[in-house]
Amino acid sequence: MLLIKNGRVIDPASKTDAAIDVLLDGEKIKEVAPVGKIAAPQDVEVFDATGLIVAPGFIDLHAHLREPGQESSETIETGTRAAARGGFTAVCCMPNTKPVNDNASVTRFILDRAKTTGSVRVWPIGAASMGSKGEAIAEIAGMKEAGIVAVSDDGKPIATAKLARQVMEYCRSLDLTVIEHAEDVSLACGAVMREGVTSTRLGLRGMPAAAESVCVARDVQLAELTGARLHIAHLSARASLEQVRWAKSRKLRVSCEVTPHHFTLIDEDVAYDSHFKMNPPLASREDRKALIEGLADGTIDAIATDHAPHEPALKDVEFDRAPFGILGFETALALALEQLVATGRVSLMRMVELFTTGPARVLGVERKIATGQVADLTIFSLDQTWTYNVKESVSKSRNSPFDGRRFKGGPVATIVAGRIVERRG
Repeated sequence: MLLIKNGRVIDPASKTDAAIDVLLDGEKIKEVAPVGKIAAPQDVEVFDATGLIVAPGFIDLHAHLREPGQESSETIETGTRAAARGGFTAVCCMPNTKPVNDNASVTRFILDRAKTTGSVRVWPIGAASMGSKGEAIAEIAGMKEAGIVAVSDDGKPIATAKLARQVMEYCRSLDLTVIEHAEDVSLACGAVMREGVTSTRLGLRGMPAAAESVCVARDVQLAELTGARLHIAHLSARASLEQVRWAKSRKLRVSCEVTPHHFTLIDEDVAYDSHFKMNPPLASREDRKALIEGLADGTIDAIATDHAPHEPALKDVEFDRAPFGILGFETALALALEQLVATGRVSLMRMVELFTTGPARVLGVERKIATGQVADLTIFSLDQTWTYNVKESVSKSRNSPFDGRRFKGGPVATIVAGRIVERRG
């Protein structure tokens, strides 16, 4: 047993914000009561959470663990250790591995590796099309039976409207969410950053914001046609957000996520430094303002990291040649506290919702602190100051633009299935 005592429990599912003790018994929550009211056995392990926030276990809807096939950049072991250090108790890994997770055998491999080497729960996302090539629908039913939680061709969009409709109709019958990397490839082809004044000044080929929003508009209309659950990954543009807002006003089953780097950085921060190269690219100041408004007003459902590790040999090259992507696990919570809560733009309860019940709803699962619920908890501080040193990261890669950044607040302990898998201090 593990007793979490004297903590401030914030649980968006029940709108709880109070001093509460939580008793864990194995993989389940045994009891939840006001501080000092739980009669625990004398030999119980005690975690004193005085001055700390106790929240339901954080879920990351969007991550790249690279295994199988790209183990020089990350493995399930190192990636989940980084996730645990960042406060995440479950991560959804995208299918653009080598081979692509487009069949049950790859899904089972990922889950087997996670069982033997993983620090947190790993929930695989299966490919929407075979090889993510956009030509034929993948073996989605077989992958669901093996354990996928959603489908996506992330790294690229579902290639055609016809195929996207087929995938949505099939996934509706299987009660699976379709996660879309929204990008019109004909508009984005060859671009390395967001189109605008900065791209012109730097002489880098720019991708217009419309490359994202045009694809979002297509898929929102297909979601209305099919009745499927559609989730827009790493949304970055104001026009895309307006499409999602319209879909929600029509009661469509459409949701979206944003990343910490998109609500923290903008295109003006790019200066030929490949650590600032990601897809979708860093957007304009106006787009970032819109994203923060969407996080505050409920239009955006989740914060997701899009953790995308690349070994230094791949990333430390000219901007044009470097792959897209940055690390995300270990800085996500600190950036949300810094950019959203400390500035007063988003309440603490709402921020916790974006990491917990929000992503849980996208997947059709539950996340709350209550008797009988899964014993996954994230404990974090609002006051602890620390500096992110990417060289000390447990990830195999080092591609972060936040190296050396000083933070106030961050994860203190991560508990998965009643067991402390990561603890600071």
